[in-house]
Amino acid sequence: MTGRSLLISRRNIDAVITSMMLPIMLMLIFVYFFGGAIDTGNAYDSYVMYVVPGVLFLSAGFGSATTAVAVSEDMKGGIIDRFRSLDIGGTPILAGHVAASTARNLVSTTLVFAIALLIGFRPAATPAGWLALVAVLLAYIVALSWISAAIGLLARTPEAAGGFTFFMSFLPYPSSAFVPVDSMPGWLHGFADHQPVTPAIESLRGLLLDQPVGNAPWIALAWAAGILLVAIALSGALFRMRTR
Repeated sequence: MTGRSLLISRRNIDAVITSMMLPIMLMLIFVYFFGGAIDTGNAYDSYVMYVVPGVLFLSAGFGSATTAVAVSEDMKGGIIDRFRSLDIGGTPILAGHVAASTARNLVSTTLVFAIALLIGFRPAATPAGWLALVAVLLAYIVALSWISAAIGLLARTPEAAGGFTFFMSFLPYPSSAFVPVDSMPGWLHGFADHQPVTPAIESLRGLLLDQPVGNAPWIALAWAAGILLVAIALSGALFRMRTR
């Protein structure tokens, strides 16, 4: 199932390129267009040092969103009936999509990170920090991919599935990804501080720059685990409903 999903990705190379290039374009826009006007405090030598962790997370969100479209296309195209006749259940079908999404995301985030190095980002992570930040990022990639699979089952058309994933891709913006939360209006602080994206980005930023992170990685992993459990259960229920 994973191999099949990767082959489908090769046939939709334009969608793969878009999910890879969009975060890079956003990073370049924020760094070179807006970076000089954004004050992130004295803890960062330049804006690129602040924004890269948020862009890495944004890349994971964009890459995971393609899972929803792929699952919706499967449900619409009739291939699910063929799989069921072969006694293939919903879990391996969806897990194949999620595994393929994870592989694509690892490639896209590596590309984004490489471009970040070219434009001046200089990480200072320790070996333990690298392992921790990979664990946090991978946990969110898997969780977001399962959420996208559930959205693909919920949507009736691939176009609608792509539209629903906008809300998931929107979450990094009202967080500390691009500007400090303190610079936002006061009424927004509560949401920005306590939504699932903020602790993940704070973890990535602190680990990459070898700064204190406190318990942010554990909070981020707890959020990812909760999202993953809910998404798997929801996907299973929706698959059974759609294939009755």
